Amino acid sequence: MTFIAKSHTKDRVSLVKAGKNFLDGFCPRGVFGLTLFDKNGDIKEVRFSKNLVTNVGFAGIASRINGAGAEAAATYLAVGTGTTAAAATDTTLQTEIIDSGLARVNATASRTTTTVTNDAATLITTFTVTGTKAVTEAGVLNAAASGVLFARSVFTAVNVVNGDSLQLTYKIQVT
Repeated sequence: MTFIAKSHTKDRVSLVKAGKNFLDGFCPRGVFGLTLFDKNGDIKEVRFSKNLVTNVGFAGIASRINGAGAEAAATYLAVGTGTTAAAATDTTLQTEIIDSGLARVNATASRTTTTVTNDAATLITTFTVTGTKAVTEAGVLNAAASGVLFARSVFTAVNVVNGDSLQLTYKIQVT
């Protein structure tokens, strides 16, 4: 097999052979979901969006595949009030919330099926809100404190008040 050239596309390198791009198809992609419930359990707001898998997240995934690094499994979810756009170089949430019932938590982790059996890692948790906050960011990390930020999402404010429940769902699909 002879490769004629390399071309760069976003964060991946695709090899060009005989004028056609081809990839092996391995690409982790994140989807973020948020559901806000009032104190009576009624839905106040639902949102879904793509989220960014960070550079250190990609490195962490590679480490988990071959065991060559020290990254722990990414099972923690955190929210914050930062508004700076998510970037591949992010290593933390901009302004993580540590009070009001919204502190980082070890989420329920499972594998789910999207295209093929068990092709997505899914994390879900529900925060019981005890204060008032304008939540604008969320992330997936691999430790109860500090740790590696695998994925981050920034969004317009979700205003939570005492008695609300905020359910987060992160899905990282490997396609």
